[in-house]
This record gives sequence, structure tokens and C-alpha cells, in this order.
Amino acid sequence: MERCASLRPDNLLALSEQLHTIAHEQIDEIGRIKRSASLLSINAMIASAQLGDSGRHFAGVAREFRAIATQIDGVASTLDGRFRRTLDDLASQGRASLNDLRGQTLASLAQSAVEIIDRSLHDRTCDVRWWATDPAIIACADTASPELARLAGQRLGRILDTYSAYLDLWICDVRGRVLATGRPDRFPMSSDLCVAGKAWFQEALKVPAADAFVTCDVERVRALNDAPVTTWATAIRSGDPGRGKVVGVLGVHFDWQPQAQAIIRAIRLPPEDQARSRLMLLSAGGRVLAASDGQGLLTETFRLDTSKGPVGSYVEGNRAIGYALTSGLEGDKGLGWYGCLVQTRRSPAETATDRARSAS
Repeated sequence: MERCASLRPDNLLALSEQLHTIAHEQIDEIGRIKRSASLLSINAMIASAQLGDSGRHFAGVAREFRAIATQIDGVASTLDGRFRRTLDDLASQGRASLNDLRGQTLASLAQSAVEIIDRSLHDRTCDVRWWATDPAIIACADTASPELARLAGQRLGRILDTYSAYLDLWICDVRGRVLATGRPDRFPMSSDLCVAGKAWFQEALKVPAADAFVTCDVERVRALNDAPVTTWATAIRSGDPGRGKVVGVLGVHFDWQPQAQAIIRAIRLPPEDQARSRLMLLSAGGRVLAASDGQGLLTETFRLDTSKGPVGSYVEGNRAIGYALTSGLEGDKGLGWYGCLVQTRRSPAETATDRARSAS
């Protein structure tokens, strides 16, 4: 049972290709034997002619060798025609089946990664909507009092002490001026900052109700020491949270890099596949948001072929690529991100090693 469990699909393909090679070698060997028999027949005919009547027995031997050579030639031709076609078909179908199976596996793992990030990010939407109804936060945005801003900042600090996934929380007035933050000592540049030009701020002012929110793609924020974050935001309303006047915006900055890398690490690959695999989270435009090798964060663009649909796989050169589009959660379609797993094919040496292990 252990041996069967250790067989890999690519090992089975390698075995079929090995059989293909052996069969071709043996057919070639039959051809060499046939040529030797033909040569013996010719030599026997020459010897018979040289000896005259006394060599007539050589003539019989020559005819027998010629008949044997003819039979061998017929068998070799039959084997060559049947075996080559059959084994070529077997190897071709094996490669196609292996590519399909590998692609399905890669796409499934990519889908797992993007589903985990979906669940994690959905929790952030609950946080921003809840905290925007906090009385201290509403009072700070509504009055812009320095004392209320101090108290609201303390409240934000306590929230951050509990929720380690965030870098900072910002309370902004309707003009975009940051009134209070949760970590003024760690991020002093955020004090008196104006975010009026930020898309998340502008869109948050327009949300139709307290249960609505906006989010933005991952970006580096200078005021947060140039850390990569993704920001959730919603309007702060005075009075009735559902219909009250918009008095400001709450921005929640998710500490992207460590959280995303933890999600990437949660996808387990077999040890023998880890070195030749790269798991990534990609933006809708292919920008690398996270990668298992830690490279290309927000600087690399990966060209992903999504012609197979929301979930799919394909082969490109020496690489197999599986991907999956975020499906969102509870009506939230997300930002069009993709999970993507790229895996280079196994070398002949790696396949041989696996075959040896499975046979032991």
C-alpha cells in the first residue's frame, strides 16, 4: 500500500515513456539481428557457389537463413508499426492527462489561497462598519475638538492593541483632514495629514448607508512608513447611524505584507514541490500582491492568461500555471484578485529519484 501511495502521476508518465524507449530499443535490436541473418545467408550462398556440388548443403543453409531473415523482418515491421503507434499514443495521452491533473491541482490550490484571503478581508468590512458607530469616533468627527480628538485617538489605540492585523486607524473630517490616529508615536507623519485626494476617502463620503463601505487595492502609504496596506473606509454619521449626516470618514489600514504572507504559507505543498513552485496573489491587472518567494511585491506584473474562465490552468513552456478568481463573500465581489500557482516541470533526475523511492 505504501508503494502505491507514493506513486506520482508524473512517475507513471515517466514509466510509460521508459517503456516507449525500451520497446524502440528492442525493435532496433531485432533489426540488427535480421541484418546479421541476411549477412549469414549471403555468406552461405557465396560459399556454396565456390564449392560447387560439394557446397550444395551451404545453399540449403543460405535459403533457411534467408527465410528466417524474412520472418524476422516481418515481425520487426509489425512490432514497429503497432508498438510505435500504440506507445506514442500512450505517451501523448499520458502527458495530456498529467497536464490536466496537474493543472486541476494547481488551480485548486490557487483557489484555496484566494478563498482564504476573501474570508480574512471580509472580516475587515465588519470592523470598519462597526467602529464607525463608536460614540468617541463620531464625536471626534462631528466637533473637531482637540480634546475629543485626543480621547478618540486613545480609543483607536485600544482597538489596535486588540486587533494586530491593522497598522493604523484614521478619523477624518469631511474635508479630508486627519483628526485622530491610533498610533501617533509610531506614525507621526499621519498627524495633520490631508487625504482629500485619496480615492478611498472620496468614495467613503458617498456610501449610501452605515452598512456600506469601500476598499482599495494594496498600495504603499508614505505616512505609514511606506508600508503596503489595503484600506477600508466608511462614512461616519452623526445621530441615526443609518440616515444621519455624514460628518467624516473612518479609514482602517490593514497591515498587508505579514498578513498576506501568513495566508500564502497556509497553503501546504509537498516538500518536493516547494522549491519549484511559486504561489502568488495578483491584482486584477496582474500586479503581484504577495508571493511565496517574497519577491516582486507591488513591483512585478505577472501576465496571467485567464481565457479558460474564472478558474483554470494552462502550460507555458516549462511551467504549469493554475489560477482562480476571487468569488467574494456575502455579496462582496472583491477587487478582482487572483490566486495563482506556477510550477516548473520536474526534471528527469527528480522523476528518477521519486521512482527509486517508490520502489524501495
